[in-house]
Amino acid sequence: MTVEQKVERGLFDEVMVPCYSPMEFIPVKGEGSRLWDQEGKEYIDFAGGIAVSCLGHCHPAAVKALTEQANKVWHLSNVMTNEPALRLAKKLTDLTFAEKVFFANSGAEANEAALKLARRYAADNFGPEKSEIIAFVQGFHGRTFFTVTVGGQSNYSDGFGPKPSDVTHIPYNDIEALKAHMSDKTCAVMMEPLQGEGGIVSPTDEFVQTVRELCDKHNALLIFDEVQTGNGRTGDFYAYQGLGVTPDILSTAKSLGAGFPIGAILTTTDIASHFKVGVHGSTYGGNPLACAVAEAAVNIISQPETLAGVKAREALFRAGLEKIHQKYDIFSEVRGKGLLIGAALNEKWEGRARDVLVAAGKAGLMMLVAGPNVLRFTPSLIIPEQDIAEGLARLDSAIATLV
Repeated sequence: MTVEQKVERGLFDEVMVPCYSPMEFIPVKGEGSRLWDQEGKEYIDFAGGIAVSCLGHCHPAAVKALTEQANKVWHLSNVMTNEPALRLAKKLTDLTFAEKVFFANSGAEANEAALKLARRYAADNFGPEKSEIIAFVQGFHGRTFFTVTVGGQSNYSDGFGPKPSDVTHIPYNDIEALKAHMSDKTCAVMMEPLQGEGGIVSPTDEFVQTVRELCDKHNALLIFDEVQTGNGRTGDFYAYQGLGVTPDILSTAKSLGAGFPIGAILTTTDIASHFKVGVHGSTYGGNPLACAVAEAAVNIISQPETLAGVKAREALFRAGLEKIHQKYDIFSEVRGKGLLIGAALNEKWEGRARDVLVAAGKAGLMMLVAGPNVLRFTPSLIIPEQDIAEGLARLDSAIATLV
């Protein structure tokens, strides 16, 4: 008879590949926007699993959808289809510009599919020489080798040997640089409609409009990576809907599954037709469990009152962060939209984002950073107002320990 090994934080260092450096506490239970660790300590969750837990933890609708589907069918493969996948795809097309959906398991997989589709579309229509992909400095599109190369952060892609070629990076919001470089050899421009990992950087209206116009001029596809900005995160169901610019391909994940792994690309019938049978696939893509949970999440997120509530909560965060700034002189600006918020540290606090993160954890607040100088907040879209107030109070007390 074997004795079950006690699960402690030290076990991570013993058995896990060391590409993460997790916090010292281990959450074991969640409800709404609160979590409890092994010792029973309570935390307010302003991180949302990095913009994933859009309905908080253990939302009754998501739990119901998962448990009901778990008693029906778990997996079928794409040799056949399933009801939850079809219902979810129909909802996503009804809510967006798209006519066709491809399901994957994550944002990286969705972006990989989007890039492959763009390359195939260009090759089929214009020939193999039209293959350049333009992306933006400090962009982030996933950790597969193709997506991490397209992402504009070399520290994530260097050191793995020769990179996929014909990828160009332009500074975000630099219209003249894009105009100067883009040509008829460009097959696609891939961008986040609000940069997340790169520091919570919003595009200017002129920049987004110009990107769309240049794509039309050069017969290039516009790919919006909405993995982090999608599914209500900015106060629109997808961020493009608040920008007045429609992409040709949109990738989505994170909040789509409210914590259950799922990703997808959305596109038009014409573009989708270039993914013929056998050209691309995913063993788990369109999994009935994932699609059932995502359908329940989309039903809630897409309600006008949910989206309006995101914008109201943004105002509460901004007001609270301004009070903290007045007290500690800590922020140079608060950036972002909806509940994808970045508080940039000023020169006095430069490089100390992780210090704040660790102090916040000790004070009972889970939050994020976006680089060494930006505090990032991506809580549940329906986080109760009292939890916002309490979380900001804990952030205040955490910063007080660092002054």
